[in-house]
Amino acid sequence: MNASFEPLTILPIERALRLVIDRKAEVLEADDARIFRSERDQIAAPLVIRLKRFIHVPRRFRRQVTNTFLFARDGYRCQYCGRHRGLLRGREFLTRDHVTPISRGGENTWDNVVTACSPCNNRKASHLPEECGMHLLKHPHEPNYVELVWAVRRVTDVQAKYIAMFYGEDILEALRRHEHEAEHRHHHGDGERHLSLVM
Repeated sequence: MNASFEPLTILPIERALRLVIDRKAEVLEADDARIFRSERDQIAAPLVIRLKRFIHVPRRFRRQVTNTFLFARDGYRCQYCGRHRGLLRGREFLTRDHVTPISRGGENTWDNVVTACSPCNNRKASHLPEECGMHLLKHPHEPNYVELVWAVRRVTDVQAKYIAMFYGEDILEALRRHEHEAEHRHHHGDGERHLSLVM
């Protein structure tokens, strides 16, 4: 968490320990069952830490559109035909589609980009959706910053408490919608990593 208690990101637990040892952060929640020992100290594994100095997050970073976050925002589902990426076949894949094409004045902004499977994107080409009989499942929007950072990560119950406290239950629910994707990645060999929430 930031010094303001705004959730920032999730770090490997070793990095969180270093921030605590260097007195750059304080521990808000820890796992007393997992102890890390050095020559002089022993520290319970930090689950949630808070930076002691406020870090400014530039607005331009919060607005940055990447396919990773775009696909996560849209639930890894084509916003035209509704197919999930797990249902795509052969050489089909997810793409970024500009609702109003750039060639027709559209911009690469959150409210003008959606996830589209490659067949739907090819079909739409440089048209508006209504010009080719296509309809969006939902209107695109700029996600909250915490959604951008954590849409592709698993949030633990302890971390969820702080997210809900700062952003509200609706944002927490948006993150929970993506948890099945984290489970999918875990079961396909990504393995478990111990992570700490930085606030």
